[in-house]
Amino acid sequence: MLHIDPKTLATKDLHQFIVGAVAPRPIAWASTVDEEGNPNLAPYSFFNAFSSNPPIVVFSSNRRVSNNTTKDTLHNIEKTGEVVINMVNYPLVRQMAVTGVEFPREVNEFSKAGLTMLKSNLVAPFRVKESPVQFECKLEKIIPLGDKGGAGHLIICNIVMIHIDENVLDANQRIDPHKLDLVGRLGRAYYTRASGDAIFTVAQTQTDICIGFDALPDAIRNSKVLTGNNIGYLSGLLELPSKTDVLQLKNTDARAAKVLAAGGNVVAALQEYAKELLDAGDFKTGTEVAFLSAWL
Repeated sequence: MLHIDPKTLATKDLHQFIVGAVAPRPIAWASTVDEEGNPNLAPYSFFNAFSSNPPIVVFSSNRRVSNNTTKDTLHNIEKTGEVVINMVNYPLVRQMAVTGVEFPREVNEFSKAGLTMLKSNLVAPFRVKESPVQFECKLEKIIPLGDKGGAGHLIICNIVMIHIDENVLDANQRIDPHKLDLVGRLGRAYYTRASGDAIFTVAQTQTDICIGFDALPDAIRNSKVLTGNNIGYLSGLLELPSKTDVLQLKNTDARAAKVLAAGGNVVAALQEYAKELLDAGDFKTGTEVAFLSAWL
């Protein structure tokens, strides 16, 4: 393991370790206006949702490491108390990157990036018309986190209006992540795309109590074949499988029967089979084969 004491590392290097490890991060494409109504648009990846009631999103505008100055977004929100947070999807990622350039204060980033300013309903800052989801927000509070270069300003925003492109909704009027196609930020110039094969589901009830790791047989808990995800899935079961059904596999499952007939390390061989099934999404058979390896 590499061990790092934050106090001994240059801020610019510490920053890269943090953003490289805490990733991917959603991107707040923050639209603001100054006291005279001049627009500004800039991306921030220190961003997330923190509450649903009240509806709160939070992002941070950090002081520049190079000269310890603050950014136009922070100035504008301090003066007006309003911001629109636009979500960034893959078709917009290059235009988003252009708005991250530190143009002079008087420059309109919407124009520089070829984006359309759309009037908001309840706040003065413009929305990005091309963005699939837009949050009109009122400022709740700004919390300075330090006074040196790299220090953040935690900007807590109350959502007062949400706009969602109907093209990203499914038949139940819920957001379809594949249609939304969001982009997340990693360290340095790395990004990730939240659609297609990158999306998977983890079905685990939070209200029904699962059996847990400690209820698994020793042969599963101490397996050198099953992965942490395999064992984690089995730990999340609501009940142990039927022992009768599991033992019947010796006669009803051709591969299990073949493994048993071959002899040798049948536990490992059965767990290899169970791993293949679980990784392929055949959770019922994979669970039974895993337990067969323990209940022989």
